[in-house]
Amino acid sequence: MMTLVVRASAGAAAGAAARLVLARLAAQPSLVLGLPTGATPVPLYRHLVDAYRRGAADFSRATTFNLDEFLGVGRGDAGSYRTFMEAHLFSQVNLSPRRTFVLDGRADDWRMEARRYETAMARAGGLDLVVLGIGRNGHLGFNEPAPALTARTHRVRLRPETRRANAALFEGRLAAVPRWALSMGIGTILGAREVVLLATGPAK
Repeated sequence: MMTLVVRASAGAAAGAAARLVLARLAAQPSLVLGLPTGATPVPLYRHLVDAYRRGAADFSRATTFNLDEFLGVGRGDAGSYRTFMEAHLFSQVNLSPRRTFVLDGRADDWRMEARRYETAMARAGGLDLVVLGIGRNGHLGFNEPAPALTARTHRVRLRPETRRANAALFEGRLAAVPRWALSMGIGTILGAREVVLLATGPAK
């Protein structure tokens, strides 16, 4: 069943999504979350951090899996999604570092890394709740528009508009944005028990 919720502003939408995440976390402290990056979820993460600081949320037993990562980029790199998540959420709440999973864009074998990620999700019991943003061209995670969509975690060639949207992570230098990325597949995402899609702004 799909429920459409309309809010008057991006901030109000983020607040509504945060309340849903917090309600699921309160009901199931060992919640397994799929998390996005980009501008859209930043206000959501602010709400989650605020709830933790007020003593209204406990992430100590939760597990997170990020949707995607650039190929050739990894832990410690300024443009990596691991760095983004550390800045906006991981370092701000009591998530265990052992239970925050991000694809390793510097893995020697991307196919092996994709299989490792799928196995880790299965061992965690599957995704309970996935939060999604949507790209200007309609991409979910890094699943770009295509004649066919890949079901499981895979490598994808990024479209120019997607690379432009991520240039800010690379000091505004489009040439520095990787042309390839790893992403959960649509089948992986739809295998979650619940999915929340945030779409804000006139471009969406």
